[in-house]
Amino acid sequence: MRSQSDATTPHPEIDETVVAPSESTDASRSLAPNVSVVEGTSPHFSAITQSLLRLRLRMAAFALAASYGVFLLFHLWQYIFRYTEGDSFELLLFHCALVAMLLLMGLYLCPKCDNRKPLLYMQEALIFGASAVFTFWIQFNAMGECTASNHMIHSPAPIWLLLIFTYALFIPNKWPRAAVVIGAMAIAPALVMAIGWFAWPDARLAIANNVDMVGKTVLVMLVCSSVAVFGVYTINRLRSEAFRAKQLGQYHLRKMIGSGGMGEVYLAEHTLMKRPCAIKLIRPEKGADGRVLARFEREVRLSSKLSHWNNIDIYDYGRTADGTFYYVMEFLPGLSVSDLVKQYGPMSPQRAIYLMSQTCEALSEAHTKGLVHRDIKPANVFAAQRGGHYDVAKLLDFGLAKPIQAGEEDAQLTQEGSITGSPLFMSPEQASGEHEPDARGDIYSLGALMYFMLTGQAPFNYDRPIKVIIAHAHERPIPPSQVNPDIPSDLDAVVLRCLEKQPQDRYQTAVELAEALDRCEAAGQWNRRLAQQWWNADERRIPVNEEEVFA
Repeated sequence: MRSQSDATTPHPEIDETVVAPSESTDASRSLAPNVSVVEGTSPHFSAITQSLLRLRLRMAAFALAASYGVFLLFHLWQYIFRYTEGDSFELLLFHCALVAMLLLMGLYLCPKCDNRKPLLYMQEALIFGASAVFTFWIQFNAMGECTASNHMIHSPAPIWLLLIFTYALFIPNKWPRAAVVIGAMAIAPALVMAIGWFAWPDARLAIANNVDMVGKTVLVMLVCSSVAVFGVYTINRLRSEAFRAKQLGQYHLRKMIGSGGMGEVYLAEHTLMKRPCAIKLIRPEKGADGRVLARFEREVRLSSKLSHWNNIDIYDYGRTADGTFYYVMEFLPGLSVSDLVKQYGPMSPQRAIYLMSQTCEALSEAHTKGLVHRDIKPANVFAAQRGGHYDVAKLLDFGLAKPIQAGEEDAQLTQEGSITGSPLFMSPEQASGEHEPDARGDIYSLGALMYFMLTGQAPFNYDRPIKVIIAHAHERPIPPSQVNPDIPSDLDAVVLRCLEKQPQDRYQTAVELAEALDRCEAAGQWNRRLAQQWWNADERRIPVNEEEVFA
């Protein structure tokens, strides 16, 4: 089962696009809607939870450091003036170490620090575990001192409740996990009294004389810990609902299809309509150059002007909160010409004409609207299954497209004299950079594309891109019929005319090229029925339907 999502990664020697450096410009930001593109509901929610956990752990560490820091001053005063008998130097030292550790943990949990879940959980255990140990220790000492002096015992609940609710409010969690941590804290006061019962006879007497206080402490801890766990459950549920609400009208990334000169392409799904689509995006770290983002946004605007069924449909575009620019296009079951030839060898003349005629129609619309593609290559022509028909040609990626009458903004994005395009398929005028390519430059690239479809290789197959570029400008290609004897002479002549060095010697429009292809003897010998038979002949070729892709 093959689909756009199953396409292989681009072949560098065939599909590489060269863009010469130019001055950077700022992309238009005000018109792009601010939406989220997420990598699947569960994984993305987990990632957000991890990021929130890091932030909340940092806040909790600083809050606890401040609280224990205030008590440290009081502890130092008590120790220096020997206000209490039970305080030991070891306890004071542990108190100082705890405050220092909490401050260091807060500093370590910075936004750019390691955000892995196991490490965050370890830091959580260290922050609250060390705090719990100190609380247990200081309460144990206090109980021994009080019972020895006046046979009284104070409820150990308040300070533990502070720790419990700090954990419940600060730490994003699922309730079962929170119940384990909070439950351990809730048991601690009873454990303090139980150890005191066995450790000191005075404590045993004090506890026996204050049974009501013990019962109230147990009841308070039970009720408050239950409330805290329920609070964790409620907060987590509200966070989940808020997350789902934010996804309305947005897209979930499923897996990467490939990457190219203008960004990465992902197979995605619309949240509400459950419709497969392809999303092309540039992450902020990859689009620091404003020129790249401007080209990417312009690709959307130019592509959205095209309505011919052989041009890819654009559904949506926007910018996410983290600065990622994206646009959403139709999902195409099938294979690119690049993958078709790489996997199954050169095409028959009949099939090449069938696909190329459709591509000419798509390109004709672009030229009619004043757009030159400038990056026609095997990876940018797709043989798709649409509406129950196979071998529906789709022209993709207008990332290097430029209006024939370029304005000042376009001149900044693709400066005159710069080299842009795919070296193996660029026109001589693109290769030389002497003057701006027009629609006839795309005709040359179509000829190079047909050459590849019919022979399995580009017109010039040098190892170094600079040699290929020079060859486009100065060398004549070997006729495709000499590479593949099965190519008829009339189709051979069409390809060679497309590959003429001088623009005036080529077909002047895509319509002229389509008419020339129509006059070839092999024209009309490939049709939808034969295309369907070819795709269905091998189960591995069968494109995945839109209904099946996320089944």
